[in-house]
Amino acid sequence: MGKYYDEALLPAELRRNFNVYDRVAALGIALGTFEENVVSLANANIAGAVMHESGLVYLSGTTGGTLPINDDEERVKHGHDGARQVADVLIRRLHWALSCGGEGDLNDMLYTVKALAMVVSPGGGAVRSAPAVANGFSFRWHSVFGGGRSDSAQNGVDPGGFAGVHARSAVGGFDGRFSIETEIIVAIPPALARAILLNRGWVFPLPPVMLQKILAQRGATSRA
Repeated sequence: MGKYYDEALLPAELRRNFNVYDRVAALGIALGTFEENVVSLANANIAGAVMHESGLVYLSGTTGGTLPINDDEERVKHGHDGARQVADVLIRRLHWALSCGGEGDLNDMLYTVKALAMVVSPGGGAVRSAPAVANGFSFRWHSVFGGGRSDSAQNGVDPGGFAGVHARSAVGGFDGRFSIETEIIVAIPPALARAILLNRGWVFPLPPVMLQKILAQRGATSRA
C-alpha cells in the first residue's frame, strides 16, 4: 500500500490487501504518461480535481457514450459501456492528481465517498434506466478499488475490500450529445492532502508556477 495509506485510521478488517495498480493493469486501463496528463491550468475553464486539506478530493465530471438513453436494451448497454469509460478517465486523472508531485498514488486512496451520474435521457423523466447506465461507472470503480460488484468479487464480496463502494445519485432527463456524465468524491489521508497542498497547491491541472516547480523537481524541461 501507499505510505500514507499504511498510517491512516482504518479498521484492520477494511484495509485493502492488494496493489491497486495490479487491478488497473489487469483491466487494461491506460494511465498515460506524465507529459500527456500533467499540464498547465492556464486558460482552463474548470479544474479537473480539487483537493481539500481534510482529505476530500473532488473530481469534475467527464462524459461517456455518444447517444441519448432510452429503455431499449442495446441503448442501455451503450450507456453502461460509456459509463465504464468515464470511470477509466477519472481513475487516470486521480492517479496523476495524487502522484504528479511524487507525494502519493492510487494506493493511498482510503475510500470512495459519493458519485453523481447525470444520464442524457430526454423525455421528461419517462426513462427508467439511469441507475442501470450509471452502474457501468460504479461497478468499474468497484473493480479497481474493491466492492461487491467488482470483477474480483465472489458471492457479492470482494476479498480486497470495499473501498470502491460509494453513495450515488443517478438522475436522467438531461439533454446532450453524449450518454452520461459522472463526477466523484474520494477520500485520501489528510497527511497526504497536506503534503500535496504544501508542495503544489490544491488544484489539478497545475497552475503554471506549480507546473514549473514540479518539472524542476523532476529535472524536466520547462513548458507552458
